[in-house]
Amino acid sequence: MGRLSENEKLELLKSVNFSANQDNPASEENFPQAKDIENTQADEIGRLVERFQQTSGRSAEDNEKNSRKTREEAEETAAWRSFFGSLLQLDYRQVCELILDFLQKRYGLTSMIWLENKENRLEGISAAGELKRRQIQIGVSADDERLLEASRNGLPLELRERKSPASDNHLQVINLFAITVGGEVRSALAIGDALESKKEKRGIVHFCQTIASDLEILRLREELARRKWIARAVQKFNEALKRIDAEDFWVNLTQISAELLGAERASLLIYNEKIGVLQAKALIGVVNDLSAEKAFGERVAQKVLREGVPIIASELEKSSIKPAPPEWRYKTDSFLSYPIMIGERKIGVMNFTDHADRADFGDFDLELIQAIAPQIAVAVDHALLKDKAGEFEQLSVTDALTGLSNRFYLDRRLDEEINRSKRHRFPLSLMMIDVDFFKSYNDAFGHTEGDKALKIVGEKLKETLRVIDVAARFGGEEFSILLPQTTIEEAGTIAERVRARIEKTNFPNRKVTVSIGIASCSMAVNTAEDLISLADKALYEAKRKGRNNVQVYGSFDNTRGE
Repeated sequence: MGRLSENEKLELLKSVNFSANQDNPASEENFPQAKDIENTQADEIGRLVERFQQTSGRSAEDNEKNSRKTREEAEETAAWRSFFGSLLQLDYRQVCELILDFLQKRYGLTSMIWLENKENRLEGISAAGELKRRQIQIGVSADDERLLEASRNGLPLELRERKSPASDNHLQVINLFAITVGGEVRSALAIGDALESKKEKRGIVHFCQTIASDLEILRLREELARRKWIARAVQKFNEALKRIDAEDFWVNLTQISAELLGAERASLLIYNEKIGVLQAKALIGVVNDLSAEKAFGERVAQKVLREGVPIIASELEKSSIKPAPPEWRYKTDSFLSYPIMIGERKIGVMNFTDHADRADFGDFDLELIQAIAPQIAVAVDHALLKDKAGEFEQLSVTDALTGLSNRFYLDRRLDEEINRSKRHRFPLSLMMIDVDFFKSYNDAFGHTEGDKALKIVGEKLKETLRVIDVAARFGGEEFSILLPQTTIEEAGTIAERVRARIEKTNFPNRKVTVSIGIASCSMAVNTAEDLISLADKALYEAKRKGRNNVQVYGSFDNTRGE
């Protein structure tokens, strides 16, 4: 959802539901029919708004009575919780906007910005009043001890605007209120209005403490729903990737990526190491052929490739990026440019522009491309290495018999994935597979039939695995499968699926089975040699236990299969 207009906020507020039975929230009275809600919601909202206004308008004389103040604070807290519970149907950003609206009415504030903790940086996601019109950068990290200490003392952290030659003598003062959960700053409220008294500041601190847990629940719910959606999207992307025609690989890869992000235009640029430039492999939705343009990639893509960091922009006039030439005819200023990398090796850049609904590209789009980036990088890298295979046949990446990757490619990818696992703390597992009693198969039916059996095994591996996985012929009748971003438990499930599939396959001469050993990266196992060695040990244990089973290194009592 995007930002709410004032009318949309009013309409959404009219659709909220409040519990009628406070003593028993699970009673049937708290689940009225839709027609009953429609008749009573507006009155409930009206009474709550009036209640907030009455609270904010009480006289100083009333506030002097301590017992009544405590009761009023408790009533206000209960009213907020009831109000907030009715907003759970909205997304997190919309709720943050409504919180700012509430603060405007409750405390008469006119200048605010809501900040979120993003990788320990406090970044604004919603603003009101003067702070909405100005570009404000908060030079305080989420783990800044000054902010945490102020929160523990029940006060905001006071920040003063840095003086510049262009500024007048009046410098902005901002009060920064931390919203903490479990001692960590999840978000913050910056207020540009003058707060004269400690009483007013403590009142806002109390409000921030009141909403903190509710907001965290909403954020976690939304994050869980987003992750589930992304997981489904990645699954569909993987399925589409499997169906890509080799002849139109570059165009199809760019097309399905653009469709997933809802972009009308996209480009895939690959770095040519020989001449040191980015070259267009595919252009989707472009009005003119821009690949021949000298400036193509100079504005954004070269910087993204050089720094290895994505760029996402919505308002070019507020950035240092030069506008695109008019003849390129972009419909919007918003774009997303993402580096394609395996480990530290930079392969290329994917660009997405012109969101289909004309919305700006945002954090969700970035999270989505990050989820499919490993699959894109593997597919692109394999395609490029296949192209190089003609030039360097001695270093061919494909095993001629099975069509799987060869040992050279596996060794290269294994080193890269282990480094990636260390850097990002991603799980990584390796599977070693051996065809059972293969020597006797060759002796009984001949090497030609043995080759046919190995080819069938290779086909079954390709059919069973995900796009992100790397299956390779390790040597002779041994195979390896590299499983990026895969825990040892997930690897065990995949291995059992592989074992069962091969066991059920009809081979030309006799039944063929495989034994499988699995090992996973850890603090102690962090080199390619260690990982292969431990997976091999697990494989030997599978053979010792009668073959046609799966063994995980470190848990040999946990046998799968026969």
